[in-house]
Amino acid sequence: MSAAKRTSAAVPVSVRPLAEPDLDRADEIFRVAFGTFLGVPEPETFFGTADYVRTRWAADPHAAFAATVEGEVVGSNFAADWGSVGYFGPLTVRPDLWDQGIGRRLMEPVMACFDTWENGHLGLFTFSHSPKHLELYRRYGFWPRFLTAIMKKQVTAGAAAPGRVLYGELNAAERPEALSLGRALTGAVHEGLSLEREIVAAQVQGLGDTVLLEGTDAGLDGLAVCHCGTGSEAGEDVCFVKFGAVRPGPGAADRFERLLDACEQLAAERGLGQLDAGVNLAREGAYRSMIDRGFRTWLQGVTMHKPNEPGYSHPDAYVIDDWR
Repeated sequence: MSAAKRTSAAVPVSVRPLAEPDLDRADEIFRVAFGTFLGVPEPETFFGTADYVRTRWAADPHAAFAATVEGEVVGSNFAADWGSVGYFGPLTVRPDLWDQGIGRRLMEPVMACFDTWENGHLGLFTFSHSPKHLELYRRYGFWPRFLTAIMKKQVTAGAAAPGRVLYGELNAAERPEALSLGRALTGAVHEGLSLEREIVAAQVQGLGDTVLLEGTDAGLDGLAVCHCGTGSEAGEDVCFVKFGAVRPGPGAADRFERLLDACEQLAAERGLGQLDAGVNLAREGAYRSMIDRGFRTWLQGVTMHKPNEPGYSHPDAYVIDDWR
């Protein structure tokens, strides 16, 4: 619906947990909202076979929320708990109801989640060219910092990455130790950061796998949570690195190259033609490494932080993510 046809009067909005019967409608609104904002010819087809709504609801149904008008779902929002870090999104509202305060209502339960989880650093990804989005989130204490580039490259067959192990290939007895080693690694990147939620969700939902790089000692040199193909956040023919990080300190750049090799190896093994990964441009070393390997930006936005601090987005952090 065009801007001229949007509802101008305030509408009575209720917010409640997003339920499984709501998912088809929430997914439709998610696609149409993004597609309309970006001006694509057929907004309902935006994001193709990638799935953000069902996967994020399944990862934590208690952190997924619906806005309703007269009982009909008109928007949704999702919160994610990464230990000391929390982020949210996608927050989407039916386009004909934009600018009616529904986005603000959908922020309330998400902020309550963060209070319950006691996350120390909060964030989101949004459109850097949209004053409306920046102002909405500024009201909740978020501040825009560096741009984040969502990048892609064509997958090419290469040498196997040494020390690569897949979480999905571990047996049930081995997985708790792998999760513990993963927490130690991400905690070294940023105190309290934990990707256990994403690792488990990828495995349980069959969304892809998590690459683990064994170190020379008993720890990990790196890890990457990868979504693969249709029905995941990657979409058809894509391997998407939702999060990747290597052990900080001397040699981090070399470990990052090895992690990228391991992710591309997984994509090739799955028969996927494209590798996608996001990187905050404050992570200068990681960004330069990806450019040198042939990654190119296809979507760009800005991350907003609360408090206005870098978190793990600084030049020495060899980390992949994008908080979409």
